[in-house]
Amino acid sequence: MTDNNKQKLELNWVGKNNPDYDIANIEPRILEEDPTLSNCTNDPHTENMIIHGDNLLALKALLPEYEGKVKCIYIDPPYNTGNAFDLYDDNVEHSLWLELMRNRIEIIKILMSNDAFFCCHIDDSEGAYLKVLLDEVFGRTNYLTTFFIQVRYPEKTLKQDMAFHKEIEQIHIYRKEFGASPNQNANDSSFDKFNFYIKEKGDGYKISLAGKDVIIFNKDEYEIIKGEGTENGLKEIWATGTILDGNSSGRFFRDNLIGRVEIDGLGVLYKVSGIGDDKYDYRYFTGPQKVTATKGKYFQGVPMDQINNPNKKKLSPIENYYDLAGSFGNCRHEGGVEFRSGKKPEKLIEIILKHFSNPTDLVLDSFLGSGTTAAVAHKMGRKYIGIEMGDHAYTHCKVRMDKVIHGSDQGGVSKVMVWKGGGAYKFYELAPSFIVIDEFGNPVIDTFYNDAKLIKAMCKLLNFTYAPSKTEYWKHGVGQGKNFLYVTTQLLSCAMIQQIAAHLAAGETLIICPKKYEPGADKIDSRITVKKIPKSVLKACHFGKKEYLLPIKETAIDEFEELEDE
Repeated sequence: MTDNNKQKLELNWVGKNNPDYDIANIEPRILEEDPTLSNCTNDPHTENMIIHGDNLLALKALLPEYEGKVKCIYIDPPYNTGNAFDLYDDNVEHSLWLELMRNRIEIIKILMSNDAFFCCHIDDSEGAYLKVLLDEVFGRTNYLTTFFIQVRYPEKTLKQDMAFHKEIEQIHIYRKEFGASPNQNANDSSFDKFNFYIKEKGDGYKISLAGKDVIIFNKDEYEIIKGEGTENGLKEIWATGTILDGNSSGRFFRDNLIGRVEIDGLGVLYKVSGIGDDKYDYRYFTGPQKVTATKGKYFQGVPMDQINNPNKKKLSPIENYYDLAGSFGNCRHEGGVEFRSGKKPEKLIEIILKHFSNPTDLVLDSFLGSGTTAAVAHKMGRKYIGIEMGDHAYTHCKVRMDKVIHGSDQGGVSKVMVWKGGGAYKFYELAPSFIVIDEFGNPVIDTFYNDAKLIKAMCKLLNFTYAPSKTEYWKHGVGQGKNFLYVTTQLLSCAMIQQIAAHLAAGETLIICPKKYEPGADKIDSRITVKKIPKSVLKACHFGKKEYLLPIKETAIDEFEELEDE
């Protein structure tokens, strides 16, 4: 396909860009808290949310209030393996699966902050296709890595009719924009590896290499002693592989010392001045020790940054392989809720949140399942939004989170986090569709929408943030710039328009949505636009759609017949 005459790399499938699934056509429902299901006694103002309902509709319902606010997304969608799971029918035709996934990911991207990370758990049934789809949505330059997770041991599978055993699953990880920086592994500074000491027993002889003064010691003129690591010690590093290109010592060895064995002989020691960033103004190098050898070493002192900041954490790269087979095998009962197929262990989510979020950051999981992501986020001090479409929003997610808050959930990461209970969440339901068809075939507003809910719904439908003013009754919603929204069920008169217009500040504009208005009221002031409801929103989106589900199925058929946990 082409875009402005430029060829674009993308994944195509049957039915791609189906308008039924276009995110612009998804109805932006309002979310209604169910106080009987919320658990917010500890914190009535908690921002933690559990949402019951179709996750595509629920994601759209989070706009515009949560646009650009989510720091970390972890989702674990049905894998489309062709096998029915306890709570999901995973046998969705490939094209439909891709279309359903893309629409959800596109909304998720809008919800992400600029420094946010997206983590999607998948197996090899759709993993490769998902990777190309994510490249298209996020941009290939924003792909960071793929975590490879060992989820079961070979001996855990008893099913005999499988040609290949699926031990590994993947988590594709993307950033929203360039500059997003994950939390690398941080370790305490230590002198343990600086445990070599070089004793100069002779004077050696001086030469110059690449503009640097070099003293060469023969075998009998020095001694390398291995002892206890201290601030004055040296660390032994092989000068090979990527080291030869990665730092000044490696490059010096590559450019100046490789091949010198023919000149200087075997087993010599080079003391090179003016190199390195440690407490010494020189660095030691050794050449090959045997005729058949080519490699050498160098000895580095403790970096000055570590000496000057002894309590500073040392950063190291994040691993991309994790053997969590044991955790997967024993997570079935975590949180006090059973979720036999597809349940993820708390240890896995801890790894994700540790590297891609910080305390108080907002975490989102739109395939919440048994509630693992919400439980771990809660214990790790993150805010969270969890979306689950099935009844297990009540039977699993709520039950689990109540145990977390009570402190009776001591499984998973509770001991690591020293979890004792506390916190809160609010439970939300998706409101019904705004427009229904009455007995005469006419589109009308659903009776669910009283005055307060009508205002919220119209803010959603017109992409305004619901934010009623405390001083001006005619400001219900805030849009871009100085644009405001006013919704009223009263007859909008010309006098009301004139009164409001007199209070508009410089640069302010207003949209008024009444059910009825006097003739001419819509032409009084150019700064005020009148849009009658429901007529003004009939074409805004697809109303009446109950769900965009990856279908749920009650039959329980495990993909694998596994040994019982011991």
